[in-house]
Amino acid sequence: MFVGSGCHSDAGDGRMRSLVVHPRVAEALAAGRPVLALESTVYSQLGLPPGRNAEALERCLDVIESQGVTPAVTALLDGVPRVGLDDDGYEKILACEEKMAERDLPVAMAARWGAGATTVSASLALAHAAGVRIFATGGIGGVHRNSAVTGDVSSDLEALARYPVATVCAGAKAFLDLPYTLERLETLGVPVVGYRCDELPAFWSTTSGLELPFRVDSPAEAAGVVGAMGRTAVLFVVPPPAEAAVANAVIDHAISEALARAEAAGITGGEVTPYVLDAIDDATAGRSVDANVELVVNNARCAAAIARSAAAAT
Repeated sequence: MFVGSGCHSDAGDGRMRSLVVHPRVAEALAAGRPVLALESTVYSQLGLPPGRNAEALERCLDVIESQGVTPAVTALLDGVPRVGLDDDGYEKILACEEKMAERDLPVAMAARWGAGATTVSASLALAHAAGVRIFATGGIGGVHRNSAVTGDVSSDLEALARYPVATVCAGAKAFLDLPYTLERLETLGVPVVGYRCDELPAFWSTTSGLELPFRVDSPAEAAGVVGAMGRTAVLFVVPPPAEAAVANAVIDHAISEALARAEAAGITGGEVTPYVLDAIDDATAGRSVDANVELVVNNARCAAAIARSAAAAT
């Protein structure tokens, strides 16, 4: 079952005075115990289909807590940004159909949204404000294909450059322009480190053909990088489990069809990702959703191990 005390306490860093940190998270941070921040969009109706989102959330909480790490799901509930949820908060996120990037936080807070699921950029902002140094997600946003015409680049990249929160993911979502995304991260000064891999994962697939400049092979090595983290995030990329991964050729065909459908439907901006995810799910007969669930859980498992090692080193 999901865990949570249901009571909260105020915390913040001046710019975000209304931030609420769950007591379990606040207590763990004060005691120097490991805490792992999580986004909430992947667990909402926009990230995974009903039922599969609940499965992913429960499994992620289990693999994190089984390692003695405190999970801290980020979200906005009743107009209040939160780091760490209780059972009621989890249920609201599972039913949520609104997502927020960092730019949306002030408007969502002022409008008193009942529930808002946080994307990577919003999650990084909230985690940093709460003092959480390690964060896990499925895949980050990045530079969209045809961005030279559309100018469509995810705010996730700027957030990674702005907040020194180590981020564990399966790379950028494969329907993005992966070479340009890597180049943009380099320009922003965000190190991309392979966690037991030499190539950038392609989200649903284990490889992309893009070589990474750095590699670590253990939680302790990754924790050492976290301890030396500078003014930006460190991005750890983890391949999806091999048994759940989808072959590149299958995904590439599904992506081509999905992007063509999105363009024909006039889908742009923040609506592209959920639309394309649904289209890829259809094209792969659900295999992409299976891979998505497994990689989200695997990322949480790896990130929790890194958080535990980082806490032990301090």
